[in-house]
Amino acid sequence: MQTQLSAISPGTETLIYRGELPAELPLDESIPSLQGSFSYPFQYGYAAVGRVIEAGSQVDGNWLDKAVFAFQPHASHFAASPEELQRLPEDLSLEDAVFLPNMETAVNLVMDGAPLLGEKIVVFGQGVVGLLVTALLARFPLASLVTLDRFPLRRQASLASGAHASLDPLQGLALKSDLAAAQAADSAVGADLVYELSGSPDALDQAIGTAGYHGRIVIGSWYGGKTAALQLGGRFHRDRIRLISSQVSTLAPELSGRWTKARRFQVAWEMLAEIKPSRFITHRFPLRRASEAYHLLDQTPEGSIQVIFTY
Repeated sequence: MQTQLSAISPGTETLIYRGELPAELPLDESIPSLQGSFSYPFQYGYAAVGRVIEAGSQVDGNWLDKAVFAFQPHASHFAASPEELQRLPEDLSLEDAVFLPNMETAVNLVMDGAPLLGEKIVVFGQGVVGLLVTALLARFPLASLVTLDRFPLRRQASLASGAHASLDPLQGLALKSDLAAAQAADSAVGADLVYELSGSPDALDQAIGTAGYHGRIVIGSWYGGKTAALQLGGRFHRDRIRLISSQVSTLAPELSGRWTKARRFQVAWEMLAEIKPSRFITHRFPLRRASEAYHLLDQTPEGSIQVIFTY
């Protein structure tokens, strides 16, 4: 396949860039192209779109020149079996299709949170995954949908994606009153459902402080080697707050009797066509300028949302 675009995963790949992942950890046990561990040197990336330019003698010739997606590291060309490729829907652009892994993650997060009609929901983190989760949740009849992110660019994108309010989590004491005002749809105290998608361990303690009695906190962030200091001696214990781990490599056991990865992918493709996340692309770099792309994400994350490589 000849790659035309590949997307950087800002959270995971910034951790890699900073060396904040355990070297012995497998790259990804669920993706065949990502074998080995986070021990340098290694290839990474899992969002490539392009066209099939050559097929083996045992492969159906209908694959030739088809636009496809693959979970492959950043590279201009690669070989893959047909089972590792997904054909793009005819009416979907390459720029929207490159968001497939993050959309699948967002769909999985929403499924694991199981939002209910009329609930009050808070989302910490409005990076790519956070914005996609917000855009999906905005389709539910919620009492309130409040998001938090440090960067104004992302808060603006969050409001455009359907959040009722988007706040700065670094406001300190003012944050509680802002959250209360934003959630004042009824007299219930605290959020019904909270998502922690910021990648910051400190945000998890804030999430606990935001949840109401028996509230659900879905943790989609991957902290790498960083640890989270949590205050578990107060409301967390007495208010029966639930922490839910969510990771896209598998399906929640309670769904696996009816849902498959193929069914979840189909939903992800449909949501890409509806949400059109290509509007979140802020920077494009040719692969030869990869060092500039990662320096941007590391040093000035406030100026970017989705960064992609072009070929």
